Amino acid sequence: MAFQSEPDLSFSKKPNEVPSSPAPKAGAREWMGLALLALPTILLGLDLTLLHLMLPALAADLQPTSTQALWIMDAYGFLIAGFLITMGTLGDRIGRRKLLMIGAAAFAVASTLAAFSTSAVMLIAARALLGMAGATLMPSTLALITNMFVDPKQRALGFGIWATTFALGMALGPVVGGALLERFWWGAAFLIAVPLVVLLVLLAPVLLPEYRAAHAGRLDLASVGLSLAAMLPVVYGIKQIAKDDFGFQPIGALALGLVFATLFVRRQRRLADPLLDVALFANRAFSVALVVLLFGLVAVGGTMLLVTQYLQLVAGFSPLVAGLWMGPPALAMVAAGVTAPLISRHIRPGFVVAGALGLSVTGYVMLALLDSSASGTAVVVTGFSLAYFGLGTIAALGTDLVVGSAPADKAGSASAMSETVQDLGISLGIAILGSLSTAVYRQTMHSHMPEGLGPRVREAVKESLWSATSVASQLPPGLLETAREAFIAGFSSAAMFSAASVAILAVLAGVSLRRIDVIKGGK
Repeated sequence: MAFQSEPDLSFSKKPNEVPSSPAPKAGAREWMGLALLALPTILLGLDLTLLHLMLPALAADLQPTSTQALWIMDAYGFLIAGFLITMGTLGDRIGRRKLLMIGAAAFAVASTLAAFSTSAVMLIAARALLGMAGATLMPSTLALITNMFVDPKQRALGFGIWATTFALGMALGPVVGGALLERFWWGAAFLIAVPLVVLLVLLAPVLLPEYRAAHAGRLDLASVGLSLAAMLPVVYGIKQIAKDDFGFQPIGALALGLVFATLFVRRQRRLADPLLDVALFANRAFSVALVVLLFGLVAVGGTMLLVTQYLQLVAGFSPLVAGLWMGPPALAMVAAGVTAPLISRHIRPGFVVAGALGLSVTGYVMLALLDSSASGTAVVVTGFSLAYFGLGTIAALGTDLVVGSAPADKAGSASAMSETVQDLGISLGIAILGSLSTAVYRQTMHSHMPEGLGPRVREAVKESLWSATSVASQLPPGLLETAREAFIAGFSSAAMFSAASVAILAVLAGVSLRRIDVIKGGK
């Protein structure tokens, strides 16, 4: 276990257990294997944010409705969240390396379908397939790290590097998307996956170990069905509430999902080989780390979408330049992901997480105070860099707390839970904060809409800033600037929501994780 704590917080020790000898150190093959695992990890991060800068070009080509545009953005993350628990447990049963290779091949096929989509519906379906394939990759990469790095210090650093590469992929999404839009059509960005998958499939049998749980048992298909029946209605209900407020349909979906969640948990408690070992939640570090990851990613996921839109639609940068402005936040995230595990060798992880989240709160407050002045871009980049610094820290230490607190034969299940909450958090952030900012935008524009606009133009201006920009040539003087001010008002509201929620998380991490000791390893 990477973090040593009091007995009631740990699965790894039993009373009166004799201390074991130092864990063996990983060699060159393991570190080369970690570098190989960075390929699918970066891909997964890329696909979460790749469309942020491509949305205007994609919208002009496929003409999606506002609802379809949201589904294009978050169908990928939602399907990943729905299937992660199943795929994590499946990897424990059939082999983690085997599942990684199968999932990578499927990811390449789905990426090709997305690249050549001819309609919004086809792209949504392709993104959903990408999510299902991605659900095989995430728990496999994390679980393999637990097999390759036995020494707690090395494993913590391995998780930190994993979190950094995932965050780097998220940060590079807008940069890569912007660069490709300068030369190619929007679909070209999806084809990046193909050569990386080929390299992974060729080298995985050489550099990566195979692991399957010795007594994992069969995969319970009823549990698979119950997990999907619980996850997908809940996700749909939250999405609809965020978009259209409370109503019979979203409340009904939430209630249905909670019913199936209850049935799922009851079934897991009865099974000898459950799909998800609910006993893991008795570990305080495991449970609190999941909460921090979930709500921390809600704040970051929604804010990232708004930042990329600000850089293009308010600051007026091209996709490539806007992507380059995302460089400083990316560097902040990389720095946090690498240094946080090293700092946690000397300072308790709970305090490191709380301090990093405190910096994130400062960043969100800066974004909440945003205005349309000339210094707006500098404020946005600085504030988002602080937010990303917190993300890098909680991704690295939170992942190690979650996976490191589980027994080795449950690493796939624990990894799946870690990735479920992270991807669900990003997707919910896009849905909730995106919908909150849109609601403020529409309310503001409703009171500033001039007479004499045609029905199509009026609807475009009321819909969102990116749709208003698409009909800019047909707008009267000053209306587009008013739309930008309305967007900034919505952005500020979403940032204030993020600041408040992350401040609560900082307190939770500092209090609930304060007893967990610094990282300890072999001599």
